[in-house]
Amino acid sequence: MSVSVGQAAPAFSAQDQNGSTVSLAQYAGKYVVLYFYPKDDTPGCTVEACAFRDDHSTLTAAGAVVLGVSPDDAKSHTKFITKYSLPFSLLADTDNAVAKAYGAWGEKSMYGRTYMGILRSTFLIGPDGAVKYAWPKVKPEGHSAEVLAALEAVKAGKPVATDATAPAPAPAKAAAKPVAAKKVAKKVAAKKPAAKKVAAKKPAAKKVAAKKPVAKKPAKGPARKR
Repeated sequence: MSVSVGQAAPAFSAQDQNGSTVSLAQYAGKYVVLYFYPKDDTPGCTVEACAFRDDHSTLTAAGAVVLGVSPDDAKSHTKFITKYSLPFSLLADTDNAVAKAYGAWGEKSMYGRTYMGILRSTFLIGPDGAVKYAWPKVKPEGHSAEVLAALEAVKAGKPVATDATAPAPAPAKAAAKPVAAKKVAKKVAAKKPAAKKVAAKKPAAKKVAAKKPVAKKPAKGPARKR
């Protein structure tokens, strides 16, 4: 079961891409964005990591530390970080101990096959060590913006969700302008096959020339002798 909002974040320690041990305790007094992802350099995980990379300076300025966690080893993490210039640490949770502590390890299914794996999820941990927001089902696209919005809400003293499944407040968006109705709707005329006009052909009257009776010439008799 995923860790709920308001609970103390489970303590952990794991090695990062450099082989150094990283623990939650060393970030006491800071906000920690702890996100779990299935595998290095895969489509969804790359989208998510690059979004955190692009927002990293803003998150850092707000006093947050970003830590990614997956079952990949340190060597894999190093390649992933180098390839996409990721400015934050990735933890090698090879035995899934950290993921299990946060409820980010569970049953998954793909193409009709059921298996155990990382449940893509994120936890925003406050300076007091308590979970301020939790996203148990993360969609990579736009997730970094959700985390940033939640961080700003917490720092502003706004009420936080008490349910781990509750989404973070979305960034304010400008009111959508009413879409003008199209003046001309596309009409698809039902075209009926044009009736072929077939001229009624009357049988042509045969023109028969009126034959005038040929005058019969008198037959020539024997010549008279004079």
